Amino acid sequence: MTRKHLPGILAMAIIVLASNILVQFLFGQWLTWGAFTYPFAFLVTDVMNRLYGAPAARKVVFFGFIVGVICSLIGTQIMLQGDGYTYPAVTLRIALGSGLAFLTAQLMDVAIFDKLREGSWWRAPLASTLVGSSLDTAIFFTIAFSGTLTFLEPSNDVSWAGEALPMLGAGPMVPLWVSLGVADWLVKLSLAIIALVPFRLIVSKALSARAPA
Repeated sequence: MTRKHLPGILAMAIIVLASNILVQFLFGQWLTWGAFTYPFAFLVTDVMNRLYGAPAARKVVFFGFIVGVICSLIGTQIMLQGDGYTYPAVTLRIALGSGLAFLTAQLMDVAIFDKLREGSWWRAPLASTLVGSSLDTAIFFTIAFSGTLTFLEPSNDVSWAGEALPMLGAGPMVPLWVSLGVADWLVKLSLAIIALVPFRLIVSKALSARAPA
């Protein structure tokens, strides 16, 4: 790690920390505020990949993973009360799902970006983020809430997430956690497109600063 990697590491740490906090606050019926901050982790990874290469991007990912693990460990020790029950702020399944989803999706993002880096400027960040975001959503919501994985944490009752409801309130009948995942995925896809603008600006400015006078 060098000083030039520090901005990316700090940005990733801030995004992961903020997302772990904001995921506790609802936005509407299907989302949390964390859904709007977490996707920018892919922006940080892609910028680092473009400017410094895949090895530097992986370092940033691993630092973000460490921050996420620390946040999860702290969350499992914070006990909340509601409806006559005491429960941890972060359950084991959410901690496992969050960590595995982040690491897998981000490393996939790095690999895809690296394969496509020689194409049009927008191709690598868009393709890598779309695939990474989809993988992240699928892994997290399946591990955290699917009824087929209750053996991971038998004491954690996630039956509420399996309630059959119309998808996003209007579609076919699916478990609630599927609607939550689809809503999260749609936000990620939208932000993947929006993030192309700051990606282009940040990379262009950084490359211009490197150019000899």
